[in-house]
Amino acid sequence: MVGVKLKSRAKINLSIDVVGKREDGYHFVEMIMQTIDLYDSIYIEEICEDKIIIHSKNKCVPLDENNIMHKAADMIKKKFNIEKGIKINLEKNIPIAAGMAGGSSNAAAVLVGLNTLWNLNMNEQDLLDLGLKLGADVPFCIKGGAALAEGIGEKLTPIDTVEGIFILICKPDISVSTKDVYKQLDMSIVNERPNTQKILNYIKEKDILGLSSNMKNVLESVTEKKYPVIRKIKDEMLKNGALGSMMTGSGPTVFGIYKDKEKANYAKDILKNNYKETYVVATYNGGIEIGR
Repeated sequence: MVGVKLKSRAKINLSIDVVGKREDGYHFVEMIMQTIDLYDSIYIEEICEDKIIIHSKNKCVPLDENNIMHKAADMIKKKFNIEKGIKINLEKNIPIAAGMAGGSSNAAAVLVGLNTLWNLNMNEQDLLDLGLKLGADVPFCIKGGAALAEGIGEKLTPIDTVEGIFILICKPDISVSTKDVYKQLDMSIVNERPNTQKILNYIKEKDILGLSSNMKNVLESVTEKKYPVIRKIKDEMLKNGALGSMMTGSGPTVFGIYKDKEKANYAKDILKNNYKETYVVATYNGGIEIGR
């Protein structure tokens, strides 16, 4: 059978601000997003039966229509009236429910993969428009690299990728609902908000210390209050050489920025004693990768 291999990468947020709310409950945001080189491996294979089958060894991955990959494949099949089926094999490395867009990235990979597998000839904008119907982070995961995300996250302005650093990722053994975090967010009690333009200038000037010292995520006001372990991990990273540390997305994953790989690995070894999902990765200037 014909198939396609893909790499589906995670993201971190270098800042998150909430600047308003729509009547339908979606929040208007200003976020600086950066792809990292931590990825799930996906293999999509065409099958004769008109079914969407998902396989994964990770027991936390839903294998039915509740999986966003299933929704992405079903959307493509209906849009193009395709009666053939697919089998999706997912090797999961990105932590689940972690604020790293793992599910969104998987959905992005299915859109890109099926566009290639079935020669659908969709351009990037076509893919971005479809991705937005699945979730606000999906368009970014398709493009990858680094971007300022505005609106509900769908308005993307490419910026320079942050290079020459190492990212320490640590996810405590808890899962967080993005929907619940936004629902509980009360901006009237948020004391610290990011200066987005200032952070963008630091990135443009390649001032890693300035960037690391000014990162802010207003969603920490919800998640960190509920889960004090987030602050504990941030403090541990800062104590062990991180230039800056912050929760990504709605959490609970925490990341630290390091200029020195040895320091990053030293801190990783300390944190890994208590948190198994701990990694040192680099930033990545790209989105979904096909066939390697």
